[in-house]
Amino acid sequence: MDAADSDPPPSQSKSLLKRLAGPSAAKAGLTADQSEINRIIAEASKGSKFYENEKKKDKELTQRIEKLLHTREAAMKEADLAQVESSVSHLLAELESQRDLNQIIVHFDLDAFFASVEILHNPELKGKAFGVGKGVLTTASYEARKFGVRSGMAGFIAKKLCPELILLSIHPERYSNMSEKVMAIFSRYDPDMLAASCDEGYLNITEYCRQHNVTPDECVSEMRRIVEEETKLTVSAGIAPNKNKPNGQYHLPFDRNSIKEFMKDLPVRKVPGIGRVNERMLESIGVTNCGDIYTHRASLALLDKEFGLRFMLQTYLGIASNVVLPHQREERKSIGAERTFQPLTDQTKILQKLEEVAEELETDMTESGWTGRTVTLKYKLDNYQVFTRAKSLERWITKREDLFAIGKELLLPELPLKIRLIGLRVTKLKDLKVSTDSGIKRYFNGTTEQTSPRKRRKTEVEESRDDEQIWPESMPSFDDGDDEIQNVEDEPRVKSPASESASAASPRSKPISAKAAGKKRSTAESQACPVCDKVLETKDNQELNAHIDFCLSRGAIDEAQGASKETKAKAKSQADAWSWFLDPKTKPRSKGKGK
Repeated sequence: MDAADSDPPPSQSKSLLKRLAGPSAAKAGLTADQSEINRIIAEASKGSKFYENEKKKDKELTQRIEKLLHTREAAMKEADLAQVESSVSHLLAELESQRDLNQIIVHFDLDAFFASVEILHNPELKGKAFGVGKGVLTTASYEARKFGVRSGMAGFIAKKLCPELILLSIHPERYSNMSEKVMAIFSRYDPDMLAASCDEGYLNITEYCRQHNVTPDECVSEMRRIVEEETKLTVSAGIAPNKNKPNGQYHLPFDRNSIKEFMKDLPVRKVPGIGRVNERMLESIGVTNCGDIYTHRASLALLDKEFGLRFMLQTYLGIASNVVLPHQREERKSIGAERTFQPLTDQTKILQKLEEVAEELETDMTESGWTGRTVTLKYKLDNYQVFTRAKSLERWITKREDLFAIGKELLLPELPLKIRLIGLRVTKLKDLKVSTDSGIKRYFNGTTEQTSPRKRRKTEVEESRDDEQIWPESMPSFDDGDDEIQNVEDEPRVKSPASESASAASPRSKPISAKAAGKKRSTAESQACPVCDKVLETKDNQELNAHIDFCLSRGAIDEAQGASKETKAKAKSQADAWSWFLDPKTKPRSKGKGK
């Protein structure tokens, strides 16, 4: 038996099963006990390249956790724990003094949005188990979720769980049009509402309730009723941070004790900014629920660089910003497009896909009024490993010909490869529009970032926004991105806020991937690595790409190319030359904010 096909050790198998289950395992409508469903998913995936890549990632994370625990043990022996806990107590008091309970914030989320829209166009689907998306599901009806079918799941896996499952094609225009109608209704209650995605957002209804002399519950009930009357869609809403679906409404009392009690038993995975990797890291030190944060406050303080103590304490207290504002155009950092397909090795066909991506990106940049000077190529191998290459220019570019030429220049030296995804991203942007769009319109005028298909494929979204938005901070980046099985069909793109929001301001959407996001140059002589965020003083793009090679493991590329020993030796020497950049003591922490 091949070593790659062997079962993982018992210590790893549980976490691998959970990883293979995907990022949407906590979706509303799923059965409480997922063990049998996870077993079926693992069995159906076993032997695939996706399975092997997930097993490799899980093993790497397990090793990382072992190092983390060793670091904590050493720190605990040297630290004065009483002094550490005293410092944490002072920080808790400081954060508590900043709590503001005077604003009424509402989080709304349309129920199974894509599926619900499809039912409107075909009422015969009502009550049936179906999913939207064929290669990979963007969403599933609640009937399908009872079988464990959910967003981000490969179609063949979904069929294993529910043989009678109906798979529908994606209809982007339907969802965009209906989203506009819903957002228009919500904007009646808060003109400055923040749309987090095509089916989700935040409102501050404080002023509306005061002017109309209604309670928050009355206001939200009215909103939900009007949405259903005018669109035939149902929406769940939380008057305070909470999800209660489908067609639910929850009001968390606005006093500190009720909020802390609510947070105490809330799984950390439910907290925006904490993904699957973060979850495992926290669980390794005993933090499963938010209430555990206080119990293990000394460990979190000693591991501040890993977890972000301030963010964790704010999570424990349930303290968040109550400022709700739409994204501003100037927050835009990048614009990109990508395409997933059946794995290709033929150079002509790969370049054809690259040209299609370049044409799509030109259209987006032209329509939304952007030009840029740094181009990042992203490609994913058939074994699901992701790599990027970047080039900065002295001139502004927008045209398909330029985008394709640069992408081709970056890609050709890497071939031959077997590729299943290719993408281009432009950073260091210049705004060509005289007027600015804000609010929900920006999501349908193409003025926001085209990212990886996290809402386009209706999978999970979670990442950062600035500290004037809903959530005060997020944890340091743990590279939770790019884990989902992506679509293997060239399905139409869904222009939704989660797939288009500006990378620096989006409530929960990641850029093209945590690895592939093109970072802008900090100065004329400096470039930032799109993998580790190090600012490099480089003479040319070859030096930058040599550093990227090291970050992304040149060995995997060599293996895929069947490179010679001489090529491997050269790559190793390049990696050694850049290794000093990766000193973890100097690696900058993410300052992103959570939901």
